[in-house]
Amino acid sequence: MRRYAHRFIGTALFFGLIVVLGTLGYRSIEGWSWGDAVYMTIITLTAVGYDEVHPLSTPGRAFTCFILFGGITGLGLWFAFLTSFIVELDLANVFRRQRTQRQVKKMKNHVIVCGAGRTGSQVVEELLMAGESFVVIERDPEKAKQLQELLPDITIIDGDATADHFLEEAGIQKARGLIACLSHDTDNLFVCLSARHQRSDLEIVARAYEEETVPKLYRAGANHVVSPDASGAIRMASFMLRPVVVSFLDVATRSPDLTLRMEQETVSDSSPLVGQTLADIKLPQYTGLIVIGIRKKNPPDAEEKFTYVFNPQAETRLDPGDIMIVLGKPEQINKLRKFVNP
Repeated sequence: MRRYAHRFIGTALFFGLIVVLGTLGYRSIEGWSWGDAVYMTIITLTAVGYDEVHPLSTPGRAFTCFILFGGITGLGLWFAFLTSFIVELDLANVFRRQRTQRQVKKMKNHVIVCGAGRTGSQVVEELLMAGESFVVIERDPEKAKQLQELLPDITIIDGDATADHFLEEAGIQKARGLIACLSHDTDNLFVCLSARHQRSDLEIVARAYEEETVPKLYRAGANHVVSPDASGAIRMASFMLRPVVVSFLDVATRSPDLTLRMEQETVSDSSPLVGQTLADIKLPQYTGLIVIGIRKKNPPDAEEKFTYVFNPQAETRLDPGDIMIVLGKPEQINKLRKFVNP
């Protein structure tokens, strides 16, 4: 905006100079009053076509031609300034950014997705299927445009996620988590550092292309680091060793006709289920969900912080802070959340 201010000031000074020169000229050449001299200068300068205030002498007409030439030049500068301001400022983009900011202000406990490349697009699809609110930060205008055209209802911020102010614009202070899936490990590293500096309690998931970057991302503040090479290798081996299991999970979690989700729900201190067993609450009968496992906190002196109970039995008791891992449809999961933490 500073260059626009300089152009505006320069154009205004030019007009001011012509007005001063014209007023002094008419006073000197024609002997008019200050008011008549200023008025004649302005109508000549703006080329509005009004009649002269008083009949002009020959020197006065020559001077008027000079003022008229200056006015045309000044108007050209003014219209050039307005045109460049409108074109360079891109008013449509300004209005879109303001609309995005209003949408983000309404969000709470949302997820910030940094990067809208191939990985970021897959992340967005998963979040949409899960019904999560999220905002995407993408610095490549073409990628942002393509994603916006494909999914017009999502919120996208055009900007560099490694810059603090774009994370703030995405509502990092009210977000529940951040996913860093930019195209370079160094960028993901900067995002983790910046996000952790702004929020010490933020859940951060980062993508690592190189294996040696994984520990660095953890030190930078990431809670979880995903390596596409490692994940891809495990999946390829699983297809070879247990193809039916992998195909079943794909169908169960991705088929449009059978949308099952693996979700988690925390048992809060105020939950009515605290102290009860799975047999007491009859969760499968009430919600239709399958309880796959439960994560329990270990005593403070234990070597491991958590213990995972796989395929919990009916006599398994629920304690405050337990996290149940379940498999079911979205409507069943919503019913579970209302049941566990009403």
